[in-house]
Amino acid sequence: MSDAGVRRPAGDPDPDGEPHDREPEDLQRKGPSVGYRREILRLAGPAFLALIAEPLFLLADSAIVGHLGTAELAGLGVASAALLTASGIFVFLAYGTTSVVARHLGAGDQRAAVAAGIDGLWLALGLGVVIAAVTAVAAGPISALFGASDAAHEQATIYLRISAFGLPAMLIVLAVTGVLRGLQDTKTPLIASVAGFGTNVVLNVVFVYGLHWGIAGSAWGTVIAQTGMATALVVVLLRQARALGASPRAHPGRVLAAGLTGIPLLVRTVALRATMLLTTWVAAALGDASLAAHQVALTIWSFLAFALDALAIAAQAMTGKSLGSGDRGGVRQTMDTMVRWGVFGGLAVGLLLVAVHRIVPPLFTTDPVVRDALGAALVVVGLGQAIAGYVFVLDGVLIGAGDGRWLAWGAVAGLVLYLPIILWVKAIGPSDSPSHDVVGLWVAFTAFMVIRGAILGWRSRTDEWMVLGVR
Repeated sequence: MSDAGVRRPAGDPDPDGEPHDREPEDLQRKGPSVGYRREILRLAGPAFLALIAEPLFLLADSAIVGHLGTAELAGLGVASAALLTASGIFVFLAYGTTSVVARHLGAGDQRAAVAAGIDGLWLALGLGVVIAAVTAVAAGPISALFGASDAAHEQATIYLRISAFGLPAMLIVLAVTGVLRGLQDTKTPLIASVAGFGTNVVLNVVFVYGLHWGIAGSAWGTVIAQTGMATALVVVLLRQARALGASPRAHPGRVLAAGLTGIPLLVRTVALRATMLLTTWVAAALGDASLAAHQVALTIWSFLAFALDALAIAAQAMTGKSLGSGDRGGVRQTMDTMVRWGVFGGLAVGLLLVAVHRIVPPLFTTDPVVRDALGAALVVVGLGQAIAGYVFVLDGVLIGAGDGRWLAWGAVAGLVLYLPIILWVKAIGPSDSPSHDVVGLWVAFTAFMVIRGAILGWRSRTDEWMVLGVR
């Protein structure tokens, strides 16, 4: 009889008499602490480099578009917020797939693990086509929701309408990356990301400055790069499926089941994206200079978030595999180690950002007002990175454990608590200093991260989320 979904106290024996809280053999030989640290580094190192490629897409776009003018940069801020929402709410394609695949791997069934990944791939393709069509048709109205100036709205609509063509590829990349992470492979996504980022930069420079396509050139460069990444990753997955005898064909029932399983993580992500959209909406109400500064600050925050999220990716993969094999003790040890690394890593990168907060702004804009506002915002962004590292690691552990329903409720609670804070910033309205306005905006967002950390910290101290076996 399977022990899937059955919780037992740490140290209780399995039916065959073996303690389920055993450590993997290779980790026993090395010593548990050393073994787990090495496994974390093996997964987190390539994941770190792969994860920062996505915000590097936006950093490259911001740097290139920023020198076209303030309206273009503000428009990119609006379009990026909408575009990342359209793709980001489906991040469960990566997170949920990682958890399911890792549990199957931990249980010793690699074929079932890859088959689950194929289901996620088909789900990503279907969702991507639908979301792309909606985004392309409604690009204008979507951009108008942010209340930016007419000039910024025009630029945002151009960028968003073109970028919609890349949404299917973006979702496919999420899904296949999740499969590979679940299989404990973070190197292949790294190779795809580096190739995609390099292509993106070259194409953007050629299209924007060489062909003088303006903001449209930046959008087309990113779409082409994303499509290339998706194609390469699908080829890798299909080769693995063929080698293991897993069918690459769509199974409607299983695809539907994968979609239903992802609903709690979808709710979680929608709530988190809502906080980003609310913050950008308030930034737009503060004026183009504040919105432009916020756009770059948010892009840099995302860059640092993805960097710290490498530990969360390792947490997802290791937590799912450990619970699938019945190693509850390994989950606790891994979590404790990565939380420490997340906090100290966040502190380190945050202090580095504070140190260079005056050097960074000229890389993105020539407008002195936007430069001053951005520099001030980056100080707040830097000081909040330690709590961000704590939040991302715990989020990754709970996602890896498949604790989606609780994460959904926790994210909604965080959004509700954030609403009065961000609405108070909007009620104050713009001042004579965009720098003061953007600092206030980022202090509010940092408060949201503190709230989120308190919620996740409370959950992590319980044992209810550590369900053993394949779910």
